[in-house]
Amino acid sequence: MKKTRLGQTQLEVSEMCFGVLPMVPLQARISEEAGGELILAALRQGVNFIDTAETYNTYPHIRRALDQFNGEVIIATKSPAHTYADMERSIELALKSLGREQIEIFLLHAARVTPAVFEERAGAFQCLVDYKEKGILKAIGISTHVVPVVRRAAEIPNVDIIFPIVNKLGMGIVDGSIDEMLQAIRKAHDARKGLYGMKALAGGHLITDLKEAFDFVRQIPELSSIAVGMVKLEELEMNLKIFNDEELSANLTIGNLKASKRLHILTNICRGCGTCVETCPNAALSLVDGKAQVDRDSCILCGYCNPVCPEFALRVV
Repeated sequence: MKKTRLGQTQLEVSEMCFGVLPMVPLQARISEEAGGELILAALRQGVNFIDTAETYNTYPHIRRALDQFNGEVIIATKSPAHTYADMERSIELALKSLGREQIEIFLLHAARVTPAVFEERAGAFQCLVDYKEKGILKAIGISTHVVPVVRRAAEIPNVDIIFPIVNKLGMGIVDGSIDEMLQAIRKAHDARKGLYGMKALAGGHLITDLKEAFDFVRQIPELSSIAVGMVKLEELEMNLKIFNDEELSANLTIGNLKASKRLHILTNICRGCGTCVETCPNAALSLVDGKAQVDRDSCILCGYCNPVCPEFALRVV
C-alpha cells in the first residue's frame, strides 16, 4: 500500500489507517481475539498505521495483533486529559497496555472545544511536549472536529500532527463548512504539520457512495492518511482494494456492507441530565420531555456520547 511521510516527522504511514473505534464495547463489541485477528490481517496486507484512543478501550485488541506481527506498526492514540498528571497516567497506560517503550503519535482528544484548548489543557499538552523530548513519544498534536482549532493548531510550533474530521458532506464539522475545513487543512499543511483525516464516510451516511466518498478525501493532497473504522473482514478486503486502486470483485458489494448501526437511547434509564447533549460535537442530541433524543440525520456515530452517560443509557448497535 502507498505510504507517505506524515508532515515533518520521520513516520511513513499507509494511506489507509485502521481506525479501531467501532470495535469498542459500546459499539460493535468485538472481542479482543476477533479484533486482534482483524487488525493483524490488515497489518499483513500493508496497513502500518492504527488509530485508537484511551477512551475506546481497544488497547488489548491492538496488543494481540502486535504480539503476532514483526513489522513496523505506527500507533496514534489520544487522551482527554486536562492536567499534566492525568496525561502522564494516560501515556503510562498506553505504554503498558500496548507493551511498548515508545508511542509514535499521542494527541489531545478534543472533538468539541474552542481554540483556547491549548491554554485550558496546558498541563496535558506540556506533558506531551516533555515526553516527546524524552523520546517516549515521537510526535504530538490534536484530534478535533473544530475548524478554528485546526487553524490554531497550525500556529503552535510544538504541534506535529493534526487529525481533523473531513468528508464530502461536511458532516460533523464544527464552527465551519467543508470548504473552511479544507482551507484550515491547507494552512496547517503550509505550516508543515502532518495531517490525517477521520470520518470520511460521515459515520456511515456515505456507505452507499463508498468509492466516491473515499475518492474525495484521498484527493486532498495535504492528508497523508485516512482513518477507516472496520469490524468485518469483508470491510477490510473492500477498503484495501479501494485504497490499492484495484477492481472490486463481484462478491465484494457495497450493498452487503451497508451500514446498519444506529445510536439507541434507553429511555427507561435515561434521566435527562443532558451530559450527552453537551458532549455531542455534532448537535445531534437534544432533550425532549426530559429524555435524550437523537437526530439520526446529524449523528455520525462518533461515540463520544457513550462514555459520558452516567446511566449507560446510550448504545451504538
